[in-house]
Amino acid sequence: MSTTAPAESPADHAGAGQARAAMRRIAILGNPNTGKTTLFNCLSGLRARTANFPGITVEARVGHATLDQHTSAELIDLPGIYSVDLDLIESRTVRDVLDGAVAQRGETPRQPDVVVVVIEATNVSRNLMLAGEVLRRRLPTVIAVNMIDVARRKGLEIDAERLAEAAGCAVVKVCARTGEGVDELRRALLTIVPPTSVPDDDLTTLGQWADDVYSRSGASPDSIIPDRFTDRLDQAFTHPILGLGVFGLIMGSLFYTIFYLAQVPMGLVDSAMTWLGGAVEAILPSGILSDLVVNGIIAGIAGVVIFLPQIILLFFLLTLLEDTGYLARAAFVMDRLFRRFGLPGQAFVPLLSSHACAIPGIMSARLIPDRRDRLATILVAPFMTCPARLPVYILCIALLFGDRPGLAALVFFGAYILGAVAALISAAVARGTVLKGRSRPMALELPTYKWPSLKTALFASVDRAVVFLKQAGTIILAICIIMWGLSRYPGTDPLPEAEQMRVQATELTQAGDTTAADTLIARADALDSTNALENSFAGRIGHLAEPVFAPIGYDWRLSVGVMTSFAAREAFVSTMAVIVGTGDEADVSDDLLDRMKSMKRTDGSLLFTGPTAASLLVFYILALQCLPTLAVTRRETGAWKWALLQFAWMSGLAYGAAFITYQGMTLLGVG
Repeated sequence: MSTTAPAESPADHAGAGQARAAMRRIAILGNPNTGKTTLFNCLSGLRARTANFPGITVEARVGHATLDQHTSAELIDLPGIYSVDLDLIESRTVRDVLDGAVAQRGETPRQPDVVVVVIEATNVSRNLMLAGEVLRRRLPTVIAVNMIDVARRKGLEIDAERLAEAAGCAVVKVCARTGEGVDELRRALLTIVPPTSVPDDDLTTLGQWADDVYSRSGASPDSIIPDRFTDRLDQAFTHPILGLGVFGLIMGSLFYTIFYLAQVPMGLVDSAMTWLGGAVEAILPSGILSDLVVNGIIAGIAGVVIFLPQIILLFFLLTLLEDTGYLARAAFVMDRLFRRFGLPGQAFVPLLSSHACAIPGIMSARLIPDRRDRLATILVAPFMTCPARLPVYILCIALLFGDRPGLAALVFFGAYILGAVAALISAAVARGTVLKGRSRPMALELPTYKWPSLKTALFASVDRAVVFLKQAGTIILAICIIMWGLSRYPGTDPLPEAEQMRVQATELTQAGDTTAADTLIARADALDSTNALENSFAGRIGHLAEPVFAPIGYDWRLSVGVMTSFAAREAFVSTMAVIVGTGDEADVSDDLLDRMKSMKRTDGSLLFTGPTAASLLVFYILALQCLPTLAVTRRETGAWKWALLQFAWMSGLAYGAAFITYQGMTLLGVG
């Protein structure tokens, strides 16, 4: 027996909103590196999502937890902060949530019913200052003393009852990594009890209050067993020279692992999308609809998801590194170098992430507390070499040094270095002009070393992957559809010479020479494809743009390739394959290279001379040819002016460097 669900009415939506409002709201906050997010994941599991509150640019994860068989709660994982009262975006976000000034769409703004303040068991006195700021707001508060396993190993015992009596609120000892004490925390959250005492409102007395509460808890820092091994690790990891060497070794291993392990899943994704395209092409009748779905929509989706294994693996490994406590040490080491160019040490994680894709790199810049530092990092992140650039690098370097592999490898490595140097110089320029001011010294509290949580790393990876697909995938899909239309319309009739080739191919087939017939048909298709592209809207744009690109050595065909690659950099190779008529859009084949080497300008001279190939390589190293990156920049900065500035600066720098390269090599007679 089946039933039909009634249509939802406005009253139903109102009832749903009231149900959400009736659900217990719990805010989770704490200092950075206290295991706050691990505890959130332990309580919520997979029932969590990354959400933005209207008017707030910093994300907060929202999830649901079951406290007992009758009670569920909405959990809000707030950004890690050192103080509620600091003039930082993260602190303002926490203040707004605690004061009930913001809410998710469809909900009425209200204060949380309970606040969980997560403190580290080995740093109770320091973390209690944040708990004191929350208690001043007279909100029902539960202090979760996390990492008690680490405290035990150091010989430190926390008396939860005495600490609760001294602080005036409930205190629960937990180990979020193993789940110890989490059930007791759930029971504590069932009872909403206002604090029995609150610290004085005088800010100068808060540190005297935290020390007093800690001393009354019976814990003594003198009982902590010195950790000589940790001290020796810190001496190595934070050393000005040795620390850089360790950083290079660890990051190099991370990159190798990403690119090595991601090959298999990327191949599987590529095969799956190829199979899907073939299956859809077999089902749909030949025509515009089939071409749109297969070459526009499916190809657009494939262009996004093929890099998903690398992105997931990158965030998984970075989360593991962060959970161990190493990334804080690496940021400390890189701070010395980056501050010379106006960037903070925290910028190295976004710049590192950008080598996989600039989009997650820009998104991870949220970790940087200072707004100007964060903006400078976002603006220069796309200079990092991502995998989408590699097909163009390979093509240009093969044109330049195809017969000299040693020199080709050196130039390939130099492409990475040039991108990084351009990023640092651009950051210095930005901090001296539009973002004038010194980079703020990095205040960093080194966390304790601990075993990472695989569960936390997995949740973080899945969460980032979903965000990437939602934000970037839809944009790339739209752009690919648009570019498909521009390259297909208005359409042209078959060329007479191409039709003559097909007639000859038919005669050859009847004579039994199918090999020669297939060759003629391929040439005829290539002629028609090139003619259609030249007369399409994209081709017309290329002819219009040719005067702009001529000073850096490009004709209309290269102009089309450059224009189409603004949707996706790797589209340049496939565009050139269609233009030269190889029909091979998958990789940089020998046939494609041979045909490109023989391409000629209208005056009969060769197109791909040394200066042209070198100019093209420099342009692709420096240019921002990824429109989804611009969209994400606009989202993360909150204004189109920064995205447009990013595009203008990188495009101008790329054009200027390509101009100097082409004109300089031509003048010197090089290549």
